Amino acid sequence: MTIPDLLTHYESRKDEIRARLAEFPKVYEAGDIAIFKELCFCILTANTSAKMGITCIEAAGDEVVNADLEGIQNALCGRYRFWRVRPAYIIHTREYLKHECNFKLKDKLDSLTDFQERRDFFAANPGIKGIGYKEASHFLRNIGYKGYAILDKHIVNMLFELGVLPDNQRPNNRKKYLAIEERLREFCAETGIDMDEMDLALWSYKTGVILK
Repeated sequence: MTIPDLLTHYESRKDEIRARLAEFPKVYEAGDIAIFKELCFCILTANTSAKMGITCIEAAGDEVVNADLEGIQNALCGRYRFWRVRPAYIIHTREYLKHECNFKLKDKLDSLTDFQERRDFFAANPGIKGIGYKEASHFLRNIGYKGYAILDKHIVNMLFELGVLPDNQRPNNRKKYLAIEERLREFCAETGIDMDEMDLALWSYKTGVILK
């Protein structure tokens, strides 16, 4: 992949990318349950794929909000590699959020006015189990927040191919994540592509699809 390839691809899918991004704020607008389900989607997606996460959150449905551990496990058994462990993460996170903010996720998000503090609350909080900086960024993007880089292996590999990064090592701590995110932000300014649009442009170039 070259930068001209990227620019050509972006122009060909720009309208579709922007339409997809316009859908994300609707999750936040739908309220606390929808927001929590999106967080569960990201817990289920970590170390798998967005497609698998979609399949699993659709299978689990309202169980992630209402069921006990066994209920969620039963919903995922036979279709998901981590069907025993990830439901425990969901239960842990659900109980923490009930205690922390009475499950009023919109109010909690509104109180987190600092860009980094908002992500740190989800990525570096022992109460939120099963996601780090990549999936915390994914979650925030999927509920309508802008400017967070989702540095999964595909994005990092493509940035390396493009010469944006010196290697394709994924960040394994906050400092490294923020450094790569800043380099991506600079690259977006250089190419004139919005950072949120860049993520979907790179992803769709690699996979052929625009998911979430």
